[in-house]
Amino acid sequence: MATGLAAYAQEGTPRMFTAEPTSAQRGDVVTIAGDYLDTACVAKVFLTDGKTDTPVDVTEQSKTTVKLKIPDKIGAGRWAVMVLTVGPNAKYIEEPVKVLIPE
Repeated sequence: MATGLAAYAQEGTPRMFTAEPTSAQRGDVVTIAGDYLDTACVAKVFLTDGKTDTPVDVTEQSKTTVKLKIPDKIGAGRWAVMVLTVGPNAKYIEEPVKVLIPE
């Protein structure tokens, strides 16, 4: 029984694989591909540099993609995508996907 519960818990964990484009200007929309990215699993999306977590506007969201708008007031650099999961045990997950914001 414990094995079945563990498999179920992992099944809904958001996972991000790619960003397109990988470099974007402020105001651009970036498409993130992955699994379990819909509103049933992801409450909020952020860009983080490890010190600052910047919330982003999600323009479109499905189970396999999230489209996010790069904020106008974000600094230049290489930013990781981070999600806040849904539910009573919500947690922040820094994903392996990065977006480069040029000067």
